[in-house]
Amino acid sequence: MTILSTRPVPLPDSETEIRVLKQAPLASTGFSLNWLRPVLVERLVAIIDAALIVISGIGCAIGYHLATAGTVGKADVYAAASVLVAINFTLLTIVQHGYRLKTVTNLPRSFRMTLTTWTGVFGALLAIAFTMKVSEEFSRGTTISFYLIGLTMLLAWKAAAARWTARALRTGAFANGRAIMIAEFGLAASSNTISDLGRHGYRLMRIMEIRAKDLASPLLLSSLAPRFEELVAYAREERIEHVFLLMNWSRQHAIDSILDALKILPLPVHLVPDAHAARFLRYPLVSTGNTFTAELRRAPLSWKERALKRALDLVGASLALIVFAPVMLMTAIIIKLTSKGPVFFRQTRNGFNGRAFKIFKFRTMRVLEDGPTIVQAQKNDPRVTAIGKWLRKTSIDELPQLFNVLKGDMSLVGPRPHAAAHNSEYEQIIGNYAFRHHVKPGITGWAQVNGYRGETQSLQLMEKRIEYDLWYINNWTLWLDLIILFKTTLVSFGQRAAY
Repeated sequence: MTILSTRPVPLPDSETEIRVLKQAPLASTGFSLNWLRPVLVERLVAIIDAALIVISGIGCAIGYHLATAGTVGKADVYAAASVLVAINFTLLTIVQHGYRLKTVTNLPRSFRMTLTTWTGVFGALLAIAFTMKVSEEFSRGTTISFYLIGLTMLLAWKAAAARWTARALRTGAFANGRAIMIAEFGLAASSNTISDLGRHGYRLMRIMEIRAKDLASPLLLSSLAPRFEELVAYAREERIEHVFLLMNWSRQHAIDSILDALKILPLPVHLVPDAHAARFLRYPLVSTGNTFTAELRRAPLSWKERALKRALDLVGASLALIVFAPVMLMTAIIIKLTSKGPVFFRQTRNGFNGRAFKIFKFRTMRVLEDGPTIVQAQKNDPRVTAIGKWLRKTSIDELPQLFNVLKGDMSLVGPRPHAAAHNSEYEQIIGNYAFRHHVKPGITGWAQVNGYRGETQSLQLMEKRIEYDLWYINNWTLWLDLIILFKTTLVSFGQRAAY
């Protein structure tokens, strides 16, 4: 999409400090929808989600009862249940920012979110129905068909919505909000702000650039009065809807002066964060009276949060041991029969507050490394046994860590603990590495369900894994742990990064 022409509008020699750039025509999208805005698209996706759920719920109920009993059945009951499912699904998706254009166009993430949310809603509502003794109102055939058909329709719609939205973003179909920008000279060209605005709803009709020396002048308004008057007249004539200011936030006098010059326009004025402020505004804002702070680093979990997480660990690990006991027993027998050495492998890892502990794993190698020098497992590693390759790929070798969870050394979810040798190495070369010890390490984690699992062949891969770990620590909730546990069951058998 072409956003700006690089040719400046000719200005008198005495005013060459300011450049006004005109917007070039947007690429044709094949249709004209001047009313289209990102917020409308996001709401439309949510409405269609809800409509599909209600239609599939009622359709499955009527179809199943006609096929099995020749009657429509309790259509009103299923209609009410479908509406309830639709409301819960859309609200949970909204909470997860699932209708943001960035998420809609990210098809793998959208699919994962849809699957986990849909399954979670069904599981919760079925549990409630069973507890309240109303589950007999719903036939198993209708419920199962509703789950499968509803999920299929949602996934098909997500795929279509992702394709259409991505095309619309590329062609600038959402750039219908008419806007002007007043920018510090040079920032418009070096910032990605203009392209972001163009893709997400704003069409920059004109950009007025002001040189740094003029922005620093106490006589900014008087010296540039003709240009501001011209800009105001242009905004009125072209029915401008928004004004954006792009300049260093330290120029408080210039910002106040520009606001004063634009006060005659009944338009919202947005101050775009400069490069220094933008990185801090990504963090949560916390209100302390009349003062707002950016929480650059959250405190370790409170005692209530630790109690909730520990309760989940104890219940989850106990249930998992019961469920996987046959698998673990068979694995132990196979390891003992196929290679020499112990069934379990113990290695020193660092946990909460950097405290050392011994981690349990099923032995998958012919060696038992635990010292100052440890080599990560690689693809086609000769040290890995035949059965070990399958155990590592399916993550069955990690199951003994459930004992570490019960002991309190680990949690079900958290940053994966690295070998003590690697821990010492990465603490020296990655700045925020030690921060991951603010919580207990986990059997699985946010980095692992996002693809950063197994061997880290480069420093960049490890830095990316640490970035996901730190995001998890700063954004922890019990719901996030449940989401990660569910996603782990989906990716454990599909990822090929673990050798």
